[in-house]
Formats: sequence, C-alpha cells, structure tokens
Amino acid sequence: MADMIKVMNPATGELIQEIKKFTEEEVTEALRKGKESFASWKKVNAHERARLLNAWASKLHENKQEIAELMTLENGKPLKESEGEVAYAASFIEWYAEEAKRIYGRTVPANTESKRIIVQKEPIGLVAAITPWNFPAAMMTRKAAPALAAGCTFVVKPASETPLSGIKVIELAHEAGIPEDVIQYVSGSGSEIGKLFTESGYVRKITFTGSTSVGKKLIEGSASTVKNATMELGGHAPLIVAKDADLDLAAKQTIATKFRNAGQTCVSANRIIVHEDVVDEFAEKLVEETRKLKVGNGLEENVAIGPIINEDGYDKIVAHVKDAKQKGAEVLLGDEYDANQEKGYFFVHPTILKNVTTDMDIMHEETFGPVAPITTFKQIDEAIEIANDTPFGLAAYYFTNNYKTGTYLSEQLEYGILGWNDGGPSAAHAPFGGMKESGLGREGGLEGIEPYLETKYISIGDFE
Repeated sequence: MADMIKVMNPATGELIQEIKKFTEEEVTEALRKGKESFASWKKVNAHERARLLNAWASKLHENKQEIAELMTLENGKPLKESEGEVAYAASFIEWYAEEAKRIYGRTVPANTESKRIIVQKEPIGLVAAITPWNFPAAMMTRKAAPALAAGCTFVVKPASETPLSGIKVIELAHEAGIPEDVIQYVSGSGSEIGKLFTESGYVRKITFTGSTSVGKKLIEGSASTVKNATMELGGHAPLIVAKDADLDLAAKQTIATKFRNAGQTCVSANRIIVHEDVVDEFAEKLVEETRKLKVGNGLEENVAIGPIINEDGYDKIVAHVKDAKQKGAEVLLGDEYDANQEKGYFFVHPTILKNVTTDMDIMHEETFGPVAPITTFKQIDEAIEIANDTPFGLAAYYFTNNYKTGTYLSEQLEYGILGWNDGGPSAAHAPFGGMKESGLGREGGLEGIEPYLETKYISIGDFE
C-alpha cells in the first residue's frame, strides 16, 4: 500500500483526509510528462492561453465557497480570510491572462545596412514549484499563472500540511480545459521532492515560497544544472509609527498586517517601532482594537484569529514571549494560550508587548504568530537603523503624514515592499519580492512573467 500523508485540522486536531505520497518514480514521471507537454503547450497561441486562463479564474470564482471551506479546514485561517484568498488567487490568473498577450519582442537598429537584429521572448520550459502552507491557493496561482501564460508547463509540490485546496485549484484548471500534463501536482516530503526537482534535467526553472534556509538549499541544488530560480523567502518586517502619524489609522493597519492568518505570513509586521512621544497613546489604541479579535475555529462566526499550524510553530511563539518577558518586556494584552498537545491543536491569543529591547529574540527572529512587540525611537534614523538591522528585506511598513519623512523612509529602508500608511500592499498587478536574504526575483506585476521567459537574439546577415 502506498504511503499516505495525513491532512489534519489544526483547529481540532482531527483527520480531514489522507492523500497519496508520490514515489520517486512517480515524481520523475510527472516531470517527464511536463517536459514532453511543453513542446505542444508553447505552440498554443497567446490568445488561446489567455482564454484558458480566464476560464480557470472563472472556475475559482464559481467554486469560491468550496475552496475556502477546504482551506479553513486544513489551514485554520478564518473563513472570511480564506474567501479573500480565493479571490486573490483568481486575480493572479486574470492578470496573467492579459499579460500572455503582451509578451513582446523588438527589432534593434543594426550598425550596418547588411544586417537585421531581432530580439524575441520564449518560454523557459518546465517549471517546478514548491508552495507554502499559509497561502495554499494564492501562492500556487502566483507562480502557475505567469508560467502558463508564458507558455511554460508547471509541476507543483504543495505543502503537506495544506495540500487539499491547492489540489482542488489544479483540478479546476483541468476542468477549464488546460491539459492535465501542462499543470500537475505531486505530494510528499519537501526535502525529497525538492532534491528531485533541482537535480532533474527536465526542469528548467525552480520557484519557491518558504523559509530562507530551505531556499538556500534549493539554490545550491539548482547550481549543478544552472536552473533559473525565483525565491520568495523569509521576512522580519518592521512597522514604524512616526510622531506625526494618524494613530487610529496606524493601529488599525497594524492589526491588519500583524494578525492576518494569526500572524503566520511572511509579510506580517514583526517589530513595531514607535516614536517615544506617542507610544503610550498608540499602544492604548492598539490594545483597544486588538481586544475585539475573537480566537477560535475559523469556521465559526466572527472568528478573527485561528490556530497555529503546528506544535513547532506554537513552541517558537511561546519561547519568544517568554524570552521577552524575562528580559523586561511588559505584557499589555494576551500571553494566553489554548493548546492541547494530545489532541493536536494550538491557539495563541493576540499578544502585545511593550518596552521591547533589541537584546530580545523576538527582535531578531521571525515569530510567525500573533505577537506584536513594541519598541521606541527618538530620531527617525534610529528607527531606520533598527528596521534595517536584519539579514531579511521582504516587507516594511511606516506611518507618517509628512511627505518628507515618508519619502526619506522609502529611500532608506532596505525592503522590496513598502507600505506607507498601508498595512496591505500586496496585489496581483504589483511586483512582490524581497531584498537581501528575503529572495530572488519578483512575483506579480509586469515583472512577474519575466522569470518564465528566455531572451533570444537573432542577427540576420546578407541583406545587401
């Protein structure tokens, strides 16, 4: 009997479903099929690819409720957030359906009358993707949509914790008319399948969203075959509140970025850096708004904070809070837990810490949970220094109504994504990605299709 992967409900610890774990031979066969189908898919004209992508997006909208409920069951996020993710996932497909028709080449004036120079774009080949558990649908379509739009074929390994909603999305692609060998999934151990992906001669591109440590291994493994790599890796996002900020807006937007998916997102604010003159007022507003967040099973009405995905994630959160308290942090709210190791569910209530200092672990490690640590600054350069003191550079947020301060921050912060008075900057039509150890390349926007294309230069002689 084949090995099976148990998909559990993190809110209850109950088994949802078992799915088959692919053998090495089956993974290799999927890659072979993807490589072979590339020969025909790349010839499908751009308008037809666009039509099929739009049909796929329509399927997601039609099945939004089913996908969202499945996502909440396996991931734990509130149902409203899951519904939002389905729409977000569809938006990438819709965006790249249009971009499929805008893959342009160009002619270049030659330096002699006897030549003509043409530059054209061609799909790179078979793409292998590994996607995370926290956004199981959107992180897959953010990769698959530009790949298919460019004329590439696609094989994805969804996270073992949350494979079901992603598999459903792929099944809907097939229902929409996209050939089965053009977009496929495989399931199993990330390390084992990652090694098969990086070593395979069938695969021409690797795309991954997840931790920096795993991303580095995939980059290293891809070196032997010089694969193109797009990496959206870890973050440690700062959120700066300037003295002149609208504190009501800042508090609400801090909650939006900090507590979405129980803080388990790569762009969650991890360090709240507030001017010392307004820290008390800001903290009071943040506590007041955060108290309103209901913790529980994401399928229950009005729940805003679901469970932590697993025990390892829970243990890290608890350790960060404990370390901060031991080093002098004040708990303004939370530090409450509802965990049952035997049953397999772990809830952390929204926690706000004040008087946080730079010697605390929470200021240097990504917590990935609903904990908001507040520290202070006097001068804006001090805030910038704290914000940039990390090897990561994915997302950063700042709140100021002074255009000079805002512009200065935009130029000094070493991050690929900035939210100025905005806690939710992500969009399908904008480039998403990080600096430093937070990644390589961009996903979304005009930039998002480029990694799936090769540039070919043709010099034509003998025109005299």
